[in-house]
Amino acid sequence: MRFITKILSNSKFKRSLILIFLLFVYILVSAVSYTQAVCKDISDSVFRLHVIANSDSSEDQILKLKVRDKVLEYMSSISNNVKSKEDWIVLLNKNLANLNTVASQTIYENGYNYDVSVEVGNFSFPTKSYGDITLPPGYYDALRIKIGSASGKNWWCVMFPPLCFVDVTTGIVPDDSKNIMKENLSEEEYDLISNGSDSSTQFKFKIVEVLQNFSISGIFM
Repeated sequence: MRFITKILSNSKFKRSLILIFLLFVYILVSAVSYTQAVCKDISDSVFRLHVIANSDSSEDQILKLKVRDKVLEYMSSISNNVKSKEDWIVLLNKNLANLNTVASQTIYENGYNYDVSVEVGNFSFPTKSYGDITLPPGYYDALRIKIGSASGKNWWCVMFPPLCFVDVTTGIVPDDSKNIMKENLSEEEYDLISNGSDSSTQFKFKIVEVLQNFSISGIFM
């Protein structure tokens, strides 16, 4: 006990502790700043689709997928001239009423009378993989469709770059979609979200993931 007390009373030891603490704070602040910058660049480069089921019952989950299919079919029919995320946002805002009608009719045709909400906004998303691309958690611009009480499991995809039609059997994102991401992200940022990256980059992604989750929860805000 005396030995510990002696060490703690040592001025050099105190200075060392202060320096270690300041170094830790510096590293933490730098990591948080890096995480926020990277996640903002990534979120600014994509536009997502988010469909929320009425409940977790098998019937409501099946209905969610039917609504998804009809909405994607409609969006495919009107998006021939869409070349960017901004084009998607403008187009969908002009067609919110039509999208609501498509979703509502699908719900009604399947024997349900749930209300439906369709909106374009900025929403919180968890970590999500699309084929061999993994997006970190954060706030992303998205088209969100809420069915009924919207208390069931979600379905997500990325509308721009177009990842909604990833071949789930191969788990491969089309090269065209990857090229769009590469054009809008730095090489380091793209490597960060690519599942084929080396172990050091994957470790860095885990750090980004953890810190971003803390940020979303308000700890670093």
